[in-house]
Amino acid sequence: MGAGALHRPVLLAEVLRHLAPERGGLFVDATVGPGGHAEAILAASPAARVVGFDRDAATLAVARQRLGIFGDRVLLRQADFRDLAREARALGIEMVDGILFDLGLSSFQLERSGRGFTFQADEPLDMRYDTTRPGTAAELLRRTPEPELVRILREYGEERAARRIARRIVLARGRAPLATTGALARLVAAAIPAGRRPRRIHPATRTFQALRIAVNDELGALEAALPQAAALLGPGGHLAMISFHSLEDRLVKTAFRRLAAQGAWRILTPKPVGPSRAEVEANPRARSAKLRVLERAA
Repeated sequence: MGAGALHRPVLLAEVLRHLAPERGGLFVDATVGPGGHAEAILAASPAARVVGFDRDAATLAVARQRLGIFGDRVLLRQADFRDLAREARALGIEMVDGILFDLGLSSFQLERSGRGFTFQADEPLDMRYDTTRPGTAAELLRRTPEPELVRILREYGEERAARRIARRIVLARGRAPLATTGALARLVAAAIPAGRRPRRIHPATRTFQALRIAVNDELGALEAALPQAAALLGPGGHLAMISFHSLEDRLVKTAFRRLAAQGAWRILTPKPVGPSRAEVEANPRARSAKLRVLERAA
């Protein structure tokens, strides 16, 4: 299967409208993934350049194959976006024309990584973006005290049955380690009474979200990266943020308001921009995507 064949970049038309890469310039894709957004930015103008970062070496390999046709107009590096300012300094970058964060999982990670991001297949409970770093989801489940498990499920997954699920996890790990996505998904489903299960999603969806966020410190990284990204924008530059759940969107909204209050930035999206009905029909994973855009004053 060709590079990026499984990957559909979400809100692509809306991102291009705000970043306006047809004017040329230097853009940062802080979550380049398989390279769908970066490809469109580079294709918009021969004067557009992209620096792409990602923690996931496997998806970077896909992006390198996909974006190779653009030659030296694209530079890809394995890095955590919480280190955006440091990475920019290392590359001699003082300011950029636009920055994009797409905080969603790629189709590659869900369907081909084998790292347990989904319960659609029975995979090892890893959930790390950067597999060189310690601390898999299985290890977290094995060593985390019950009260902390409750907090993780409640805060990061907004899971109402957090106490029930945490109790089941502790009881189960006393007999044998929870090592696979299938085992965890079955445990969570059994922990939630039938009448209290969510109607539109699998009962384990929020638990998997919570564990993934905790394993990768996603919210901590995002909170650290936002002011760095805003500071890196040149005059008139745009910062586009695509989030997929309320925790991310709330954090982005709060950070944008804080920055706008300083006077050097303004919010271009008073309300988040969502996908069209046609996009959702073509790509159901886009359903929960929300785009917010911040502009550096000219």
